[in-house]
Amino acid sequence: MALLRVHPEGFATFGRWSFACALGRAGIVGTKTEGDGGTPVGQFALRRLYYRHDRMGCPRTLIPTMPVQPHQGWCDDPVSPNYNRPVTLPSRFGHERLWRADGLYDLVLTIGHNDRPVRPAAGSAVFIHVAHPAMTPTEGCVAFAAGDLLHLLAILAPGDMIRIQAH
Repeated sequence: MALLRVHPEGFATFGRWSFACALGRAGIVGTKTEGDGGTPVGQFALRRLYYRHDRMGCPRTLIPTMPVQPHQGWCDDPVSPNYNRPVTLPSRFGHERLWRADGLYDLVLTIGHNDRPVRPAAGSAVFIHVAHPAMTPTEGCVAFAAGDLLHLLAILAPGDMIRIQAH
């Protein structure tokens, strides 16, 4: 198991590599709550990579992959029985669309934050994804430039973890 270490100063390290990253608008938080804009502190498993198959081929990675479809979303509504899980759209509950026009979710790596077990309102849709070109803050995710994320995906493996550090 190797660790992708995310530092509060806005960079991440993996082995000998270092990458700039964007964090949540509220910085790194010790206790994550839905909608707080914070990136949760902790160590989390890397779960699955979703990718926009209409914009790229399947990225080179050993992480399990799934192409995104236009009807896919992620539930961010704490009252839903599907909170912090993938959902089929349309949905009557609050959600994020995984199929986005802006390219930020062209690569979405789900992590093991609040998923086993899911606790309502303890934060949802905390992903690793493509950063805005200006590296603007996220809503609580960790985001990398597209080229850096593709490089990371090529060297990450099942069993690797992400450690988001407060200090």
